[in-house]
Amino acid sequence: MSTPSAHEPAYADRVYRSPMAVVTGVLILAMIVWLCGDAVVRGVGDGRWIGLAAALCAVPLTVAFTIRPAVFANEDRMRVRNPFRTIELPWGVVDAVRAGYSAEVLADGAKYQLWSVPVSLRERKKANRSAGRREALGGGAGGAGDKAAPVARASADKAVDELTELAERGAARPGAQGPVRVRWAWEIIVPAVLGAVALGVLLVV
Repeated sequence: MSTPSAHEPAYADRVYRSPMAVVTGVLILAMIVWLCGDAVVRGVGDGRWIGLAAALCAVPLTVAFTIRPAVFANEDRMRVRNPFRTIELPWGVVDAVRAGYSAEVLADGAKYQLWSVPVSLRERKKANRSAGRREALGGGAGGAGDKAAPVARASADKAVDELTELAERGAARPGAQGPVRVRWAWEIIVPAVLGAVALGVLLVV
């Protein structure tokens, strides 16, 4: 087997995220701005400060669980951006990418969830039924057209298949070696905690 060259061209990251989660996050953020903004503008006494504290807590949490999650993958590594952490995993340390009840990657003896690749059991069952019907109908035909037709797959399973292929193809690359790196999303955690503390103090006092 040939050794991957260090001069192989680099490719743009593939990005995996949930469009529905992003849309939901934008709608929730709009509601937070409307409600908390109204409290700040029209509120009296502590009402304005409560509105500000609630926004400070709710906005980063909403971003964390809806807009922020994403998986970026290229020829050398995958970067998993979850609500409160970013995990960088070179393909050389990735043992498996799988989707059971949730999508996850196993690397260096640890397991990391892929928040941006939601698993829909309903979609998977629908895809399996479609594939079963296709196999039953085309089993006796044996035509080349039937064999060339793509097999229905749930979106999470397709994403896991693509990531697994990238992992297997890139595991031996020189640029795909190194340890797992984990970074906490302090830009999300700090304002959310400060907002929660401030809101708790205001409500108690």
